Formats: sequence, structure tokens, C-alpha cells
Amino acid sequence: GQSAFEGCTELTSITIPDSVTIIGLSAFSGCTGLTSITIGNNVASIGDYAFNGCTRLTSITIPDSVTSIEEGAFALCTGLTSITIPDSVTSIRSDAFYNCSGLTHIWCEAPKQPAKWGVDWKYGCSATVHWGDSWEYVNGVPTLK
Repeated sequence: GQSAFEGCTELTSITIPDSVTIIGLSAFSGCTGLTSITIGNNVASIGDYAFNGCTRLTSITIPDSVTSIEEGAFALCTGLTSITIPDSVTSIRSDAFYNCSGLTHIWCEAPKQPAKWGVDWKYGCSATVHWGDSWEYVNGVPTLK
């Protein structure tokens, strides 16, 4: 739910069970010790500012069940270096990856940016976006064709 673990700086990892369908507003915001997240296979929406400011988070796998990533969901996650966004994600709101300064690659399974992705979904982030037709999985790792 909303702000459930906000500011829990000693939290280092979290597994969100399959029983969860929505990660609420600011649920893990400010969890600066968080390094890994496993999201359950029934989560459909990652809420506004859900992981905002999780500066030690280095990677995250977004399951195919996710259809929306809300405003600022991963804002200021400066430790993120790479992320894969499944083609099930049809909506990404403003500043979802705001100032993710460590993010160098965003691997999108969609062949092009879906219409419901905000124009500023990665504002302040200089990562290269790779669309689905330019890359493939090689031994489970996204690799340019």
C-alpha cells in the first residue's frame, strides 16, 4: 500500500509475492539500502514514486504482467545501470526514470515507443533506448543484433 516501507533505509532486498497486483504510491520510496527487487508475476502497476530515491538499486526485472509504470516510479535511482521493459508495458508516465544518472541502457521489448508513454518518461536520464527490433536475448542477456 501507499508508503508501506517508505524510508526503510536498512531494507536491502524485497520479494513482492504473486498475490500483489499493485505496488502503491511511494511504497519503497527512500529505501536507500535496497539493492534488489523481485516483482511478483501478478503486479500490473508500479505506482507513483514507488521506488523513488532507491539509490543503491542496481537492477530490476519487470515481469510481463506489468502494464503501467506511473509517475516517478524509479526517479533518482542513480545506481540503476540497465533495465528491461517488457512489451506488456503500454503506459509509462512522466519522469518514471527521472535523473537515473547511472542508467546507460534501457531495453524495450516493444518495437517502438507505445502511444501512451509520456514524452518525458526518462527526463534527465541519458540512457540509450534499444527498441525490440534492434536487440535480442543471448543466454538471457539483452544484446544488440
